[in-house]
Amino acid sequence: MQKKFEIIYSIDDIDTVSAQLINHFDPLKIYCFTGNLGSGKTTLIRSICHFLGSVDNINSPTFSIVNEYSIPDGSIYHFDLYRLKNLEEAMDIGFEEYIYSGEYCFIEWPEKVADILPPSLAVHCELSYLSTTERKISAWLN
Repeated sequence: MQKKFEIIYSIDDIDTVSAQLINHFDPLKIYCFTGNLGSGKTTLIRSICHFLGSVDNINSPTFSIVNEYSIPDGSIYHFDLYRLKNLEEAMDIGFEEYIYSGEYCFIEWPEKVADILPPSLAVHCELSYLSTTERKISAWLN
């Protein structure tokens, strides 16, 4: 498996990029998304969820911390950890059980839980805002 994935894309290409990203790092299921507000983290996660077969309404779990979506062969757990104050709060919601469940886990603001992420199993995805129509994604394994 190649360890690096990088592409500049437009919103019109997001579904293709989602498929390429998931296929590139198959069979890994933990994806950590970083980037400034407005860089497109939730939009990309929405596209990936639809690629994986979810028909659920995909939105940011800013206040709920985690949303669960159904896919044909399991579940997706989508985390927005922005509001967490410390690692203990992540432990209180059962974060470790989620990431070791074998299901897809998409994590926004993963730096809040960096100490407990499995380094060889988590794909790090950094999104950059280039213009109103273009984004860049760089993804890698540690």
